[in-house]
Amino acid sequence: MTRRQRNNQWSGGIAAHQAPKNSECKNLLEKFTPGIFWDEDSILLIYYLPKGQTINAEYYSSLLVQLKDILKEKCHRNVTKGVFFLHDNALAHRALATQKKLSYLGFQCLDHPPYSPDLALLVYHLFPGLKKQLKGHHYLSDAEVIAVAETWLDRQPSEFFLSGLQKLEQQAKKYIELCGEYVE
Repeated sequence: MTRRQRNNQWSGGIAAHQAPKNSECKNLLEKFTPGIFWDEDSILLIYYLPKGQTINAEYYSSLLVQLKDILKEKCHRNVTKGVFFLHDNALAHRALATQKKLSYLGFQCLDHPPYSPDLALLVYHLFPGLKKQLKGHHYLSDAEVIAVAETWLDRQPSEFFLSGLQKLEQQAKKYIELCGEYVE
């Protein structure tokens, strides 16, 4: 079978073969995308990008406004000074509209070097423990996965979140010492 025929079997084209009946294909199509904003002692905001939707500057900017409101409520004061913001280099994060919104909200952005997964807090601090919590269980709905994940996150002590930021600081120092080389 040619590449074109294989591709067409998914799009209902010329191939006579049926699409494979693979449960993994179904699971991949049903995934949703979570995102988390957190500080030194707790989760501030968790969002779940609806299935089939991609993050754009408008959507991300609306999350930033929500985050600012949460910070104001948490701190009971004006939070325009002293909020350092680190996010990766996704297109929605780098968009001019997002940069303007960050400036308007008073967030001071830290540069995230390109191709630096070692500086991604979610990947090396939050996700390993969360993956252990979710591993080996069969969930019937997204709501079940969300409930288990949020319960696990809520049970983490404030030291857990602070240690993540301390790890980030250590990783950033290594990154600087190695002149931008990958840090493990």
